[in-house]
Amino acid sequence: MRLQRAVVGSAALVVLSLLAGCGSDDPMDDLGLPSAGDMASIAYYLNKHTSCLDLTAEADATDYLVEEAGDPAWGIKERASCEGEDGGNITLFTLKDMKKFQTAVKKDDDRPAFAVGRDFAVVPENDTTVQQLSSSEMMFLTCDPDFTVPSGYKKVSGLVDGCVLSDYFPTD
Repeated sequence: MRLQRAVVGSAALVVLSLLAGCGSDDPMDDLGLPSAGDMASIAYYLNKHTSCLDLTAEADATDYLVEEAGDPAWGIKERASCEGEDGGNITLFTLKDMKKFQTAVKKDDDRPAFAVGRDFAVVPENDTTVQQLSSSEMMFLTCDPDFTVPSGYKKVSGLVDGCVLSDYFPTD
């Protein structure tokens, strides 16, 4: 009887370990992207690499994706902005659904450059902030079919065909 219990117990452990080892088809799982479930967490993370001052949920006419933030097709949970150390605006988004977000980015012909984490995205307005974020664990998201990456940088498929993530952050 003890042998039978030991065999059943061992078999259960093998099955559990096999299930735990099953990989995800989400290409973002293994990238080590940071996660930030709210605006305060995003601002805190950004302040480790650049400045995110005067965080506000108020939007003005020059802010990115104000109307899109209210469109469920974009998968945006919340939108805010802050000011970088050089005065440039940084727009922040918490995301409900990264795949919806990438789908909407791909459809938008006038899309800005995004730096993304696991569940958030930011749009830095100036090259200084972009370069400061390039040393973070965030990645550059683009759905530009002409995007190329210099050797030595990662370029991985996004969640949507035609979108890629890279640790290379181009500047204008």
